[in-house]
Amino acid sequence: MAKNPANQLSSTIPTPRVGVVVGNPKPASRTFQAARYLAEQLTGVSPDPAVDLAAFGAGLLDWSDAEVADTVETVASLDLVVFASPTYKASFTGLLKLFLDRFPSNALDGVVAVPLMLGAGPGHALAPEVFLKPVLAELGATLPTRALYVLDGSYDDPAAYEPWLTASRDHVAAAVRPVGAA
Repeated sequence: MAKNPANQLSSTIPTPRVGVVVGNPKPASRTFQAARYLAEQLTGVSPDPAVDLAAFGAGLLDWSDAEVADTVETVASLDLVVFASPTYKASFTGLLKLFLDRFPSNALDGVVAVPLMLGAGPGHALAPEVFLKPVLAELGATLPTRALYVLDGSYDDPAAYEPWLTASRDHVAAAVRPVGAA
């Protein structure tokens, strides 16, 4: 997927701290690639951290797991996070839910969140808006745009993202922009 630097956040503002959190049980999935692409298109930088929840395995079930706790703290400190999941049973995965359950109330206050879901067909296009976005809002995230749904067969096609990027890029940039920035 090619980058389009002319449409990224303005270089006149500090580079935001951007990350992705992907709740696909398959490591290095299409969902992971789509989330990274979306974050790069929004900011012009590679997301860091790029959290692939499949790597945590059973650690997500262990509330004393230090690596998961550190990741929760890191994600809560970012400026912009793409939260991504494949569509499972018309909703987002339990893997992503397990991770989000680790965040206390309002832990994402000050974090701009972009909900992204991939699915096999258009029948579940509202799933990220109806199921993932409200959970992020409950955690205090700023959600300046509608959620994005991409057909998994088009995850590597920039045209699948462009209408959403065109409609949403400025809203995301305004939400990430520090208070008082021009």
